[in-house]
Amino acid sequence: MDFQKLLLAAGKGLCQTEVKALAFLCTDFLHRSPTSVESASDLFSRLEDQDHLSAERPHLLTELLLIIKRTRLVRDLKLPDQASETGSLISPYRKLLYNLSEEITCQDLKDVKFLLTKELPRKKLEENVTTLEVFLEMEHMDLISDTNLNLLQTIFQHVCPMLIEKINKFKAQQERHSGLIAQETGRPRSMTYPLEPNQARHSSDAQRSLAYDTSDFPNGFRGGDECESLSHGLSGLSTETSSCASSKVSCDAVKTELLSQENETSSGTQKSQTTKTEDTEALGTYPMTAPKRGTCLIVNNYDFTNSKKGLQKREGTMVDEDCLHKVFQWLGFEVVIQRDCEREKMLTLLRELGRKDHSQMDCLVCCVLSHGLEGSVYGVDGNTVQLKELMEPVNGSKCSSLANKPKLFFIQACQGNKEQKAVYIEADGPSHRIICRDAINARDSIPSDADFLLGLATVPSFVSFREKTNGTWFIQSLCQNLVKMVPSGCDLVSILTKVNADVSQKTDFYGVKKQMPQPAFSLRKKVVFPVPRGPPPSLSL
Repeated sequence: MDFQKLLLAAGKGLCQTEVKALAFLCTDFLHRSPTSVESASDLFSRLEDQDHLSAERPHLLTELLLIIKRTRLVRDLKLPDQASETGSLISPYRKLLYNLSEEITCQDLKDVKFLLTKELPRKKLEENVTTLEVFLEMEHMDLISDTNLNLLQTIFQHVCPMLIEKINKFKAQQERHSGLIAQETGRPRSMTYPLEPNQARHSSDAQRSLAYDTSDFPNGFRGGDECESLSHGLSGLSTETSSCASSKVSCDAVKTELLSQENETSSGTQKSQTTKTEDTEALGTYPMTAPKRGTCLIVNNYDFTNSKKGLQKREGTMVDEDCLHKVFQWLGFEVVIQRDCEREKMLTLLRELGRKDHSQMDCLVCCVLSHGLEGSVYGVDGNTVQLKELMEPVNGSKCSSLANKPKLFFIQACQGNKEQKAVYIEADGPSHRIICRDAINARDSIPSDADFLLGLATVPSFVSFREKTNGTWFIQSLCQNLVKMVPSGCDLVSILTKVNADVSQKTDFYGVKKQMPQPAFSLRKKVVFPVPRGPPPSLSL
């Protein structure tokens, strides 16, 4: 059956009350009040327009119909018998409120409205206003959210205590899966909880072929072709009780009781946690509520044979590209990959990004994998591009649609040529025994504009390792820690701190070669990626 005909048939099979219920469940997708949805076809059209529903991805419709218990309609329409191949698309919070509304009787609803007399406008408490509409208005007034159900819980304690268990179960699930999510601000309130992150396998190889991410050298330097191995490589990631009762208690009294209970049970530890939460909230978080997460540009320079500077091919970089692609696609980015770019091509790519309209996007990510010199990276033609040149086209003054939004750059390249010491391995530059400094002066690299983050592979005077078969230490650790820590609600700077810790523990075969990444930033808020709906990618190494 043509998909539009299928949607038409689905709409005809639903009553108006059910359509309103579906619209409520889709609140987080609509980006506008679900009360404005006039019909099933209107709802389906909006979901299609925002790419949440299509013939190739009908799972949202399946899940919606199953939630409202229209199993037979799912079968008659021959929809897939699972809500989604990647897990639930509707948030647990939204489903909780819907399930509570289904359990409330007409008398219960009257009692709820009575308790909210002093909190909500009288027009929102009229007799024809449904339970879901009351919940929506409570959300608009910021009386409830997925991280704050205290008032709702107290009201139900007076109106229908048997439903308290449902709220308690949701809160327990939230604490178990969302970690620091209660401290986050500026992102969708009702993101679904993903599957537990896959644990990447530890490598069985005792030794791995590796190369330094070092830079170009003058042609007069003598080099060697020998390669060494690592003794160890990248670390693996690593009841319902009592009957319903109505109580004509004013909402002020309910709130007073709630505050009293909280004061009586608070402890020194709880006070400390509250203080930390307030401090975290004061810091703020960049909003991640736009229709699209943003663009992730990956510039992967591998083949330098035509550079006329003796630069070697960057073996292992395809592993980095694949991991970055998987991880940032999982995080919701539109990933664009450009390989073997000359200097002008790299500049053109960033200028095109700067001319693009990012108003419907949350942020921008750019990853550059290449050879480099201090403060710059090489194009495959052997000409360099200053990092400032790459970042300037997307600053707030040049690209107004990216103003006040995080612009994240991750640079995997040598950034120096100061001799450190002789070794017998292949370098990420000409094959020489001299190791150059693989870092830049961060203060000279971050633009004066706000909201930039520059993730560098190393600190000054230290080399950056690239394993021929497993990619670079920095990029691999970055990808693994994003997969591991984003579902816990960690902010990006904290994740990069963990990358620092992990990479600093790695060493070469002889235990003398070390590496220390370095993030530099002009961020003014925390960067917290919303928890993806799909399962995390597998990064087996």
